[in-house]
Amino acid sequence: MASGSTTLPLRSCILTAVAAVLAFVATPEASASELIGRDATEVRLQADAQGRALISFRSGGQPKQLLAWGAVDARPPSRSVTQVAFRLQFGGSIGPNVCGAYRGPPLAWKVAACTTPDGTHWALQAWPRMLPNYGVAPTGTRGERELRLSHWSGPVAKIEIWTDWSYRRFHHLYGRLTYRGQGVYGFRSTRFGVPLDTYGRNVFVDTFGSAYGPGWQRENSFLTHATSGGFCYGFYAHGSHGVGNGKRYRATVIGPGVTPDVMWLGPPPAAYDPAADTEANAHQRSVLGADARCTVN
Repeated sequence: MASGSTTLPLRSCILTAVAAVLAFVATPEASASELIGRDATEVRLQADAQGRALISFRSGGQPKQLLAWGAVDARPPSRSVTQVAFRLQFGGSIGPNVCGAYRGPPLAWKVAACTTPDGTHWALQAWPRMLPNYGVAPTGTRGERELRLSHWSGPVAKIEIWTDWSYRRFHHLYGRLTYRGQGVYGFRSTRFGVPLDTYGRNVFVDTFGSAYGPGWQRENSFLTHATSGGFCYGFYAHGSHGVGNGKRYRATVIGPGVTPDVMWLGPPPAAYDPAADTEANAHQRSVLGADARCTVN
């Protein structure tokens, strides 16, 4: 069996199935951003030939318009240089819209996307990032869908997850978040797992059809680890909360820099199988190496 990392409020994940017949199926490459609005409607995206985007939407019953420019793709993790970020301005205008039909990879949570003549892509995605953990009903702004903007020219982040078991009866996942072949991770965070720099990323995991209730419910979120971008998580009871074993899982991560957010949907593992568990443990070691926060026992 493989143990999960210590859970903290606010974290994230993404999955692939490990079959009980010793076969491992890698997750398909997911097709990750800056917060610009909440619960937005009537969203419109335009971009000009100078690398500027104009986003129009309604939020809180009010029309809003935002100008964004100055960033594309992402840097690898660095202690000395901050991650790329947009310059943002409310109001303003751009040149003629040259953003045509979207020609990039499939995107989760897509609201709008387009591709400019220079081959770069702009996208808007919206999803409820701040849901409370363990299926607790959201209050206030916790259930709002965040509207997030991205701009990129090359590959997007890749999220891989595999599932097996913790303590023979609880579902467990492990995986990694990479960008251009390198782990995505940060250098500082709070004791609750909230990133304190521009590189750290949380994996947000949802469970479907669990004891928390019908439909999708937030299970937990957690930081990716240095230097592999790896992570692991067990769906056993956490404190007074129940067991989050579900019939399906979903994980979403904000992309590094201003690349799009990535998501994976996947099934749970099959019924516990000792031989498959041994094989999964070996695979976890090969994926995460000597990650002390994802021990195998």
